[in-house]
Amino acid sequence: MDLVKIVVRFGDGRTLKGYTQDFFPNKTLFHIYPSDSIRAKDATEVQVKDLKAVFFVRDFAGDSDYRERKQYADGDKPTGRMVEVTFKDGEVIAGSTLGYEPKRPGFFLFPADPQGNNLRVFVVSIAVNTVRYM
Repeated sequence: MDLVKIVVRFGDGRTLKGYTQDFFPNKTLFHIYPSDSIRAKDATEVQVKDLKAVFFVRDFAGDSDYRERKQYADGDKPTGRMVEVTFKDGEVIAGSTLGYEPKRPGFFLFPADPQGNNLRVFVVSIAVNTVRYM
């Protein structure tokens, strides 16, 4: 499996950046490798239950000046149902999902802004306050 760039946000506010090759939405844990090593001994084990979300990103730095769009533009064709997710910490993200089910550990969200740094987000259900269909 290929290495994928991710940024994980923990429920307590911590952030960890690196690569993974063993994240699966139905697994309870996975590993993050630092950007300079993919040796097993350098991996950090991450428990999904401790997370807010897993962000699959274009790059680690992002652009702090960029303001991500929170709505779809006219003519956009989202994959799945459009949703707005409000996390327990108050952060709001918008996008579409193919399979939100509150009893599952989480779900994938495809951001409304195709130009943003986030390619997709795995939202951890226990970190969510509300999901609103748009």
